Amino acid sequence: MLIEKINLWDDDENVALHTYILTNSKEYQKDQKRPAVLICPGGGYLGTSDREAEPIAMRFAALGYHTFVLRYTTYFNTMNLDFQNLPAPNEKSAYPQPLADLAKAMLIVRENAANWLIDTDRIAVCGFSAGGHLAASLGVHWHSGMLRDKLKVENEWFKPNAVILGYPLLDYQLMKEKVEEDPNEFAKGFWEISNKALLGTPHPSEDQLQEVSPGNHISDKTPATFIWHTADDGLVYAENALNYAAALARNKVPYELHVFENGVHGLSLSDEVTAGNDSHINEECQVWFELASKWLKKRFK
Repeated sequence: MLIEKINLWDDDENVALHTYILTNSKEYQKDQKRPAVLICPGGGYLGTSDREAEPIAMRFAALGYHTFVLRYTTYFNTMNLDFQNLPAPNEKSAYPQPLADLAKAMLIVRENAANWLIDTDRIAVCGFSAGGHLAASLGVHWHSGMLRDKLKVENEWFKPNAVILGYPLLDYQLMKEKVEEDPNEFAKGFWEISNKALLGTPHPSEDQLQEVSPGNHISDKTPATFIWHTADDGLVYAENALNYAAALARNKVPYELHVFENGVHGLSLSDEVTAGNDSHINEECQVWFELASKWLKKRFK
């Protein structure tokens, strides 16, 4: 396996693409091209979670995928945050910088496809929570003039062939309404600092919320999408997934949606491998990976 860190930009070593390229052994079919999955961990745009990074990459690698983890631009450079004594923030984290990071990562994957033996018709983006927002944003904006002008290549280089979203934040207008109704003070505080990270202000305007909500930008150009969520997620509400699936349906975009009855936010693989505490072990939700991998195999056959 080729494990490498590739910095995306010259001025920020924290923004990097981590590769997990399977070795092309002579015992395998010669020059066998493989599908790939590019993973965006969550973290509220404050940092990127280790729990949703390498373990996800290894699980897909075990199925024969080349895998990649993107550490995109965030407000802080660590997830080990003391909210009473926060480190100096990165004021350059605001949207659309993380989206430009993901587009650049996809460009690197496609540019190196011949050397890494990647099938360029079978490249998926997989994201969790805020990383799910980022993955969905690429799904709806890969054809935008902004990305073309930023990276100086044709938009086809950025296009995911499929998108996998775990408990994603997809509707910022909905989130604002729900958070205002929610008595959970942690949810309110997290919402405000996450807004500051992505939008530059804890209290964004309606126009800002509309612009960064992927569900408002779905079209017939949006790739097929797999979504999973839990009905009682107390941080990113399940209506995000429900509304997004409905918008996909209206635009005749193929999708698969699974909403499990119970499960805290941030389950990752839902097992002991990625558990940060006992609440992250959820036997009912563990099946999401098998469901997603079967769906992806069907899309990529």
